[in-house]
Amino acid sequence: MESNRGLDLDPNKDDLPLRANTNHMLVRHYVLDLTVHFQRKVIGGSIVLFLEPGVVSSKQGEPGSISNTPVQNISQVSSKHDVSSPITPEPNKVIPPEEPSRLCGGNDVSSVLWGDESEEFTLVLDCCDLMVSKVEELDVTAVPDLKKLDVDQQHANTDHPSSSLVQRLVSMPSVCWRLQHELYIQCSRSPTLHNAQPLRFHTDRWSLQIRKEGVCAPHDFPRAVRIWYETKLTGGSVRWTKDQDGRCCVYTMGSPINNRALFPCQEPPVAMSTWQARVRAPCDYTVLMSGENQAFPKPADTGFLQWDYYVTMPMPASTFTIAVGQWLEAGVKHPNFEQYVCSHMDYLCRFMVSAARAQTVIPHRVFAPPCHLQKANDMVLPLLPLCLTAAHSVLGVHPFSRLDVLIVPSGFCSLGMASVLTGERNLCGARLCHEIAHSWFGLAIGARDWTEEWISEGFATYLEDVFWSHVQKLGCREAEEQRWLKALLRWRRLSDELQNSEEELQVLRPNKENTGEVSESGASVVKHALNPEKPFMQVHYLKGYFLLKFLADQVGEEKFLDFFKVFVGKFHGQLILSQDFLQTLLDTFPGMSITLETIFSDWLDTPEMPEWLRDACSEWLRTPVVQEVKGEVAKWIHFSGSGGKGSKRKRAGPKVNFKELSPEQLVLLLEFLLEEAKLSLSTLRLLQTTYNLQAQDAEVKHRWCELAVKHKHTAAYRDVEQFLIHDQAMGVYLYGELMVQEDARQQALARRCLSIIKDDMDQSACSVVEEMIL
Repeated sequence: MESNRGLDLDPNKDDLPLRANTNHMLVRHYVLDLTVHFQRKVIGGSIVLFLEPGVVSSKQGEPGSISNTPVQNISQVSSKHDVSSPITPEPNKVIPPEEPSRLCGGNDVSSVLWGDESEEFTLVLDCCDLMVSKVEELDVTAVPDLKKLDVDQQHANTDHPSSSLVQRLVSMPSVCWRLQHELYIQCSRSPTLHNAQPLRFHTDRWSLQIRKEGVCAPHDFPRAVRIWYETKLTGGSVRWTKDQDGRCCVYTMGSPINNRALFPCQEPPVAMSTWQARVRAPCDYTVLMSGENQAFPKPADTGFLQWDYYVTMPMPASTFTIAVGQWLEAGVKHPNFEQYVCSHMDYLCRFMVSAARAQTVIPHRVFAPPCHLQKANDMVLPLLPLCLTAAHSVLGVHPFSRLDVLIVPSGFCSLGMASVLTGERNLCGARLCHEIAHSWFGLAIGARDWTEEWISEGFATYLEDVFWSHVQKLGCREAEEQRWLKALLRWRRLSDELQNSEEELQVLRPNKENTGEVSESGASVVKHALNPEKPFMQVHYLKGYFLLKFLADQVGEEKFLDFFKVFVGKFHGQLILSQDFLQTLLDTFPGMSITLETIFSDWLDTPEMPEWLRDACSEWLRTPVVQEVKGEVAKWIHFSGSGGKGSKRKRAGPKVNFKELSPEQLVLLLEFLLEEAKLSLSTLRLLQTTYNLQAQDAEVKHRWCELAVKHKHTAAYRDVEQFLIHDQAMGVYLYGELMVQEDARQQALARRCLSIIKDDMDQSACSVVEEMIL
């Protein structure tokens, strides 16, 4: 019996409910037909769900088998229903963007009239901040081509002919995907059942619940359901903002609530499905999506173009991404490329195609607002094929057939590509390597429990160093020294985060031995997902990276990377837990003097800093590249203590010769100088001119801004202002530095910057900053 511990969930607390009853019913395919309305800032249209009964088929009347939603015990059902509701346009009919939304309630049933004591089966979907107007059962028997599939009577069911046809459709082998997708489209445009009432539905804070009168078991529930809806401006899954040229755009957030405020879906990672999407947008906009195909726009209604994307590899709904804006392509790259015994569900897998194994560079494109187009051409485009080649040399087959890179608006909630277009190519290249690594860890292989983010971010952070070393063609010694330096910088960042955050947010496996467990219906919660501080924490990046570095140290990096390739070959297309990776590693290297339980206790289940990491840090501090930085720090401290260029002793003495430093060394130099209680203003001025700090990458500029704030270097306040406006994700905690000294000019600077960018700022970042400065 399912636990009722979720009944009193408070949405203002930090555990995110996953309400979809995936054990009762699974979505096998989505067909989205949407229009982007920039004037009203909504995305509206329909989504069709093709369903299959899940592993549990208990009657709905059993306790816990429906949604964990407290509702009153009233059995009467609302009769309110408007068949002609304008939110249900004909298929492919575009609602003009200037037409106001008129949602008439349709077949919605209020919470007072819903009642959870019903014997009827309830389909529960994850849903948040959507205006749902109607839910319909489709009559797929009206699709002639679909009826031809059932001539062998294999799936025939005279009582439920539509269910039989949908089951046959979702069971088609992957080699027939083109026909299957065409049939999905035809079915999505099917009429509703003749003389049938729309399905009843109810929405609450976190779910959409659907019932059909008289249906008490999943196997009798409709298999093709169409939902008419619009997004809300307050929804956390989509971000309406402006790009760096001040042009309107919208994109998915990758927020803690994933995509449930973009479309009703099943968010638990086990609910993997394929999808097709047709999206209409004004003709001067480009629609980018995470589909496998490269979409080309086609004319739609007047002033609109339509873009069609699809995915044949079953994936969690959270991997669906969309970005619509007036992007320009930085260059046209269309290389003439062709397209194990796999353990995943059936889909067209590139790992089984011999040509894909030899394809070191997949087709790729770069999009940017006009103001960044030249930088994208000069920096990003030349780096992409090098990074793709490096990734292929380490991990083998690219899991996906193409790659699009978008320079996102400044308000993006993490370090976007726009923040890495200044300075040398190091930060840009490393960032590209990180994102490319997610093709394997995060997409082709995903976490079966959302709390285990380290499986995606820790792996990508570790691999970005490996890939970037290949791109730079560094020798073994150079590569090793660069990784030591980066490890030291990350250790300092992790130490600072562990000292200044809640302990419960520092644990990589907060559910511990219960990780991956769900209720009888398939519902669960994501711990801490709604905590406003969590999106800005990097512990799952950094501690996950160090765990992999520790494991590589046990077996040797070359063998460790060879194991990565074997692991990818075995687990691609699947969802994993930490123990799947760790146990496979221990089985591969039986001589390792460590156990699974020790790894859990030292690294994943506690907030403490592992002892190995403390010892390793002391070694990294003694490396030549770090000692070189320490030598330069001593020069700057001496220069500041001597009074700088203005002192007689300095004028009489020899000129100070400062060494040229790499970007990573420069970051470490500034961090060491931040530890000094006092630096003279002449020292700060010379620092700025010596290293041309305002032209460096975002990591360097961040430390420079911290120095300027700490020492009240007013001449650099313009640099601080520019950083807060253009590098918003990295500047969040700089607001705190501006406020803590209680300096009136600094506090005014913080408030002025927030007022300038507030409307376009990420909502989570904005709330954190407002708490600091108000």
